[in-house]
Amino acid sequence: MKSYRITVLKGDGIGPEIVTEACRVLDCAAEKHGFGISFEDQLLGGCAIDATGEPLPAATVESCRRSDAVLLGAVGGYKWDNLPGKQRPEAGLLGIRSALGLFANLRPAHIFEPLRAASPLRANIIGDALDVLVVRELTGGIYFGVRGREENGGVVSAFDTERYSVPEIERVARVGFEMAMKRRGKLCSVDKANVLESSRLWRETVIRIAQEYPSVELSHMYVDNCSMQLVRNPGQFDVILTSNIFGDILSDELSMISGSIGMLASASLATGGFGLFEPIHGSAPDIAGQDIANPLATILSAAMLLRYSLGETKDAEKIETAV
Repeated sequence: MKSYRITVLKGDGIGPEIVTEACRVLDCAAEKHGFGISFEDQLLGGCAIDATGEPLPAATVESCRRSDAVLLGAVGGYKWDNLPGKQRPEAGLLGIRSALGLFANLRPAHIFEPLRAASPLRANIIGDALDVLVVRELTGGIYFGVRGREENGGVVSAFDTERYSVPEIERVARVGFEMAMKRRGKLCSVDKANVLESSRLWRETVIRIAQEYPSVELSHMYVDNCSMQLVRNPGQFDVILTSNIFGDILSDELSMISGSIGMLASASLATGGFGLFEPIHGSAPDIAGQDIANPLATILSAAMLLRYSLGETKDAEKIETAV
């Protein structure tokens, strides 16, 4: 019998509540379909700061590396808001992505029929269905670039560096094209090539990689236009490929269009299919401990875990159908 090992990072706020429900679903899938699954709890974020003094303990990284996949709840909360940047819970999230080489973030956005009225867009704009996949580069760009503060003549300034290498762009571009081949065969690469040199390199590289995927229709769009087009006509998009910071913003816009940020899952993948899976919503500390948080985004993240890291596609489909 096949057996899988999952590291579980429940995190902060509602994290423990929603992850517990997702693990119940994974246990049920394993029991019904003949594979074994074991969970190992580790610390990440604010709970790790409280227990060890740091947001990402070494034991957590080692456990994740020994696992077949990682399931994460959420990190952060009011309690840790005044800590310095490198000691905040969110630093643990950036750190685990880097430590595990999770370079490609998949954020599917689709609308559930009962939530159609919750979307801020009119029904005729949404159309028959909303089905967009954002492929976001996750370990490069401005979030991982050189940053700091300087003082000159009594004036303080701060800087953050947007930097990408050709290999970083190539590997995430290939993920985007592969995903498009499995969907409707359309990929829109989003950048700011009219202003940013890093975006010009991004576009040049994506155009070159596109030659390896002649069946995929490639288009390009500036990020400001893309943000407008998503609320004007979201149905025109299939796969959106973009950088770390642009993907962060656009995928949240898409989640609001879908009716609720609390209903969408995500996968962060490394080379070879290993991944970390998490809902895209936050830790919601205002309702933590009340057992009222909706766990469906985490359950859908567990379905993505089955599909992308464990190869249990049929079980993933059954969970999604159940949701």
